[in-house]
Parts: sequence; C-alpha cells; structure tokens
Amino acid sequence: MLNENIRALRTVRHLSQVELARSLHVSKQCISNWENDNILPSVEMLVRIAKFFGVSTDALLGLGALKTVSVDGLTDLQIDHVKLLIEDLRGMNGEN
Repeated sequence: MLNENIRALRTVRHLSQVELARSLHVSKQCISNWENDNILPSVEMLVRIAKFFGVSTDALLGLGALKTVSVDGLTDLQIDHVKLLIEDLRGMNGEN
C-alpha cells in the first residue's frame, strides 16, 4: 500500500522519480525501491514524504483516506497560496 501511495502521489503531481528524489534529497534508485516495494523508507523519511505531499503519515501508510487536491495548471505562486489556505483552515479546526 505504501509503495502504491507514493507512486500515486508522485504521478498526480506529474513528478518523475528523479524530480521526487531531488526534492527529498535521496537517489532515484531509492524512490524506485520504495515504489517497487523492495525497501521501506525510514520513519524519518515517511514524515518527510508525508509533509512533501501534504498528507498524513496514516494516509501514506494506507491507514486513513488518501486525499489529494490537483493543482494542475496553477503557477508556483498560486500553489503556495493554496497551501497557505489549507494550513489556515487546519488551524481553524485545531488540527495544527
């Protein structure tokens, strides 16, 4: 489940394995191994992956619903605004 969720989140964002690897400061082979279920990321890396994709670690591990929002067609600045809005809404709900 973890391997499928990492692949799904990466492809929804139209990221290659190389691009995701650069963002997480790991090798492309590391991403490939996670997605092919050859190895598991460390707990620290799970947290980094979850933060990068804006999902909970539970969702990443398949223990909760994996919810995504498509930002296709938005500029980087617009995406940053969406992220801030989501953070503000979470704060209003006491989820920070």
